[in-house]
Amino acid sequence: MRLTISGLPGSGTTTVAKLLSTELSMELISAGEMFRQIAKEKKLQLEHFNKLAENSETFDRQIDARQGEEAMKRENVIVEGRLSGFFVPDADLKIWLKAPVEVRARRIASREGITNEEALSAMKKREGSESMRYKRYYGINLDDLSIYDLVIDSSRWSERDIVGMIRVAVEGIK
Repeated sequence: MRLTISGLPGSGTTTVAKLLSTELSMELISAGEMFRQIAKEKKLQLEHFNKLAENSETFDRQIDARQGEEAMKRENVIVEGRLSGFFVPDADLKIWLKAPVEVRARRIASREGITNEEALSAMKKREGSESMRYKRYYGINLDDLSIYDLVIDSSRWSERDIVGMIRVAVEGIK
């Protein structure tokens, strides 16, 4: 079974994907981790690396293609990333996690050890950059959730509750 979990920064995709991976004993591929790892290898702040990616589609295309290729090599995998639903077209279940901007900013601030205002500002810049790149490179509009089988507001339930909901959906597929 192949699952994708997508959402905007701070929506809980990484947390939910890791928990689900453990509970279902499925391998996890994270596009965000790939992107952060490349930035770290280049010794660049994520915001600066995003700016570089705006001017060269090489980074995005490399990560996006790799997640789809890696997913298709595996029978049981969870692929977590903003565009995973698009790049793993044959996924058995595509999930989008959403949350209000204030909630997402608060989560990012807590995770990164910065103020809510700093998190909100960085988040808006990042989302603007990514939205522009996705539209330009692939013609993808992140506001169109029609490709997803399940859309969950992560501000309403705990991570464990969300994993439970996804498990119910997975059981319905088997």
